[in-house]
Amino acid sequence: MEAKKIVDALNQALREEMDRDERVVLLGEDIAVFEGSYRVTEGLLARYGEKRVKDTPISETAIIGAAIGAAMTGLRPVAEIQFNDFLACGMDQVCNQAAKARFMLGGQVSVPIVIRAPYGATGRAAQHSQSLEAWFVHTPGLKVVMPSTPYDAKGLLKTAIRDDNPVMFFEHKLLYGATSPGGKAKTAVDDLDETFRPAPEEEYTVPFGKCDVKREGKDVTIVATGYMVHSSVEAAKRVEKLGIDCEVIDPRTLVPLDRETILRSVEKTGRLVIVSEDVLSCGVSAEISAMVAEHGIFFLDAPIRRVAVPDTPIPFAPVMEQSVIPQVEQIVEAVKSVVYG
Repeated sequence: MEAKKIVDALNQALREEMDRDERVVLLGEDIAVFEGSYRVTEGLLARYGEKRVKDTPISETAIIGAAIGAAMTGLRPVAEIQFNDFLACGMDQVCNQAAKARFMLGGQVSVPIVIRAPYGATGRAAQHSQSLEAWFVHTPGLKVVMPSTPYDAKGLLKTAIRDDNPVMFFEHKLLYGATSPGGKAKTAVDDLDETFRPAPEEEYTVPFGKCDVKREGKDVTIVATGYMVHSSVEAAKRVEKLGIDCEVIDPRTLVPLDRETILRSVEKTGRLVIVSEDVLSCGVSAEISAMVAEHGIFFLDAPIRRVAVPDTPIPFAPVMEQSVIPQVEQIVEAVKSVVYG
């Protein structure tokens, strides 16, 4: 059956790749017996056994280190970190070992690992709600993936597992059950926005380094990542009533980044809004903004606007959390500002 939710699309991708290649193994906290915190690994222990689906101690350093060793000796491990915030505990393994091993050894050894990491604000406060993808975009040797739809989640995960380099695979927690804009799960296929189509149960991959234009437009380019893609499409629908036609672009992979598609869109529209759930300073929105300023400054008819988290830890109180996480209304105001000045 087609996967209408991202959690099912990821599970489907893991099953297909484990069926296809016996070298694919899974490891992480509670992924086997308890089938994962978000049910991504549901049913996989029963299907493949404990040699291929392994529960680990609560140690991110051990999980990532074991995955690196397994990869360097012939396996293709997929490691799950329960929250992307806890990647900090295994930062040396990710950034000094996995990212550099192939380069340091002159290409004699590859490190084909995928590190899956749920991210995003969900009412869990400063140590469980961050979006830390920019840390890894900054680290040469890593590929960085951020799907926003079931179709992309499945295709990108399959591509990641087949890649011979370490891949950081970020999954927004609010999107696990989502099949439509805004993160609200729907059951009827007829209710789905065609922009967010489900994942068919068939063989396909989504290439790295290729943006997806979720919504075409001619007045303003919105580049958004992860959950913010959904918010941006909703914002585009609202400003359409004002006569503003927005093009919404989902990079899907931050490394490699499809600069050409973004620049072509900015050349067409002359205006750019970047929406991201990581922090404003030195984040993904800053890098995309710098890239456009460097290669497409004369395309712009208005200053670039960025909508991101201010430079503050994520608060615990829901009303305070919502005040720092980008909202649809903020995207609408950003779009209006680049159009009206």
